[in-house]
Amino acid sequence: MKRPAELRSTSGIPALATVAAVVAMAAACLMPGNTATATVVAVAPDDGSCETSLADSFWRAPVDRLPVHPSSAQYVSSIGSTESLHPDFGSGLTEGEPFGIPITVSDTKLPETKVTLDIAEESDTSGYRIPPNAKIENGPASTGDRHVVVWDRALCKSYELWNARRQGDDAWHAGSGAVFDLRSHELRPDGWTSADAAGLAILPGLVRYDEAAAGRIDHAIRITVPRSDQSSVWPARHQAGAAADTSLPPMGLRLRLKSSVDTSQLAPQAKAVADALKKYGAIVADNGSAWYITGEENAGWDNAQLDALKGFKGSDFEAVDTSGLQQSPDSGAVAPK
Repeated sequence: MKRPAELRSTSGIPALATVAAVVAMAAACLMPGNTATATVVAVAPDDGSCETSLADSFWRAPVDRLPVHPSSAQYVSSIGSTESLHPDFGSGLTEGEPFGIPITVSDTKLPETKVTLDIAEESDTSGYRIPPNAKIENGPASTGDRHVVVWDRALCKSYELWNARRQGDDAWHAGSGAVFDLRSHELRPDGWTSADAAGLAILPGLVRYDEAAAGRIDHAIRITVPRSDQSSVWPARHQAGAAADTSLPPMGLRLRLKSSVDTSQLAPQAKAVADALKKYGAIVADNGSAWYITGEENAGWDNAQLDALKGFKGSDFEAVDTSGLQQSPDSGAVAPK
């Protein structure tokens, strides 16, 4: 999604003293004799596999049977009830640029990459291992969000940058960035952004070509909205709201395609996406164009199939009350059934 860099809000940046206090509190919990209880972070078995999210992550939680949110009508109206759903990914070029967020896959342990950041207070300042061939969203000349997403399957991590620019063979500069351990449920510190305004990982919410080609997408999808409230709901950690307006969706809100919407006549790639929107929904992750869902840049996409998704309108969606999924405010794991 092409979005000027100045639209990224930094209003949620905490004072450095607050960050220091959080770090100190965490350290205190580890001191001998301290009875404070830390959040338990589940870790997947080290069997050599690396999925984009854990099986009991909020990303993979079905929401098709959860209650409609009390403010659903207001949220949908504020996003745009007559606006069309838009798959912001595909094959080939649009306006002379590739579209979608490219996923750079790394299967080899690489040396650490130097990354400097504008919003260092809320970013991971080290731990990135970005391959020399890493792609930038919309290409190296893009004036948009310029996301870089690296799926490190060797270490099972995702390295994600926003407004990224290469500074040499092994150095980058970015607006913000985050390193996500894909075998952990740990969320970012409360109030911190990531490469996305909601402070969430981007990789798990991207529609991937291999999933759609197999006919099954088993996770929620990243979506953008034009304006958001100055608040966030679990699992989001950061807000980028234009106004304190409860009729606007908060970051982290879950939306789903209504069960009454007929998807039976869609071609396979579009049907896989639509069915995922029914079962797993979409998570408000950033400000941008209305009802833009994000997928990977991939030459395998059939744009004609994906264009059929534009036949759905905002009125075909409803907001979901996902409060019952939360197990812990600092964990992305869903509560056991």
